[in-house]
This record gives sequence, structure tokens and C-alpha cells, in this order.
Amino acid sequence: MKILVINGPNMNMLGIRQPEIYGRATYEDLKAMIREEADRLGVEVEFFQSNHEGALVDAIQQAYFDHVDGMIINPAAYTHTSVALLDAVKAVGIPTVEVHVSDPDSREEFRHVSYIRAACVGTIRGHGLPGYLEALRMLVC
Repeated sequence: MKILVINGPNMNMLGIRQPEIYGRATYEDLKAMIREEADRLGVEVEFFQSNHEGALVDAIQQAYFDHVDGMIINPAAYTHTSVALLDAVKAVGIPTVEVHVSDPDSREEFRHVSYIRAACVGTIRGHGLPGYLEALRMLVC
């Protein structure tokens, strides 16, 4: 089984960006944590991060051609603005779990809207970085 973990804008700044919300662990720490759980579960995991919406759409579309079995996506700010990401996930038909480190529903009102959620098999929010592990287990089990 192959899982693609996609992270949107500013996720590469984990550990630096608003540590009171996102914690002090880095993006590399997050990837290592996910790799360890993927190894334990016996699945292959790949990562993609971009600050550019079109690059994220391209990665989702490429996942179809790469025969990815599941995706974990944290669209970050694009959660609240991107119909393009929604359409891309719908187009490829790959089971996808939406993940947010913080709980957008407890933050500014504009963060309460998730366009991509309509194309996802589940959403995990507000569980910190371990939320990615929950998403991984959701796809694998």
C-alpha cells in the first residue's frame, strides 16, 4: 500500500511558525514520525509540500498515475479557499483524509469553511501532529 502525504502552504515552517498553535516540532520531525508509523504498519509513504496551489493540484493528479492507494492532505490555508483542490481530489477518486494540526473551528471564522472536506473520507483536526498518524491508520485499517 502506498500513501501520499500532502502539505500546503507554510507547513514547511513547522517549529518556527506560531509555535503556540503548531508546536515546536519541525516539518522533518513530522515526516520522521509518519515514516516510523508507516514502517510499523508495513506501508510505503511519500511526502509532498508546496506553498503553491497549482503544484498541490499537480501532486494530487500525479498520485492517480503513480497508483497511490490513499492520501493524507493538510491543505493549510487553501482549505478555506481552494475549489481546485476539491476538484482534484474528486477527479482522482483516491481515498483522502483531511488533517489539521490545530482545530480550525476554534479559530477565526473564515477558517470554519473547508472546501476539500466534501471529497474526503474523514477529517482529523486539533490533534496536533499525531493527527497525521490517526489519518494514516484510518487509511490502512
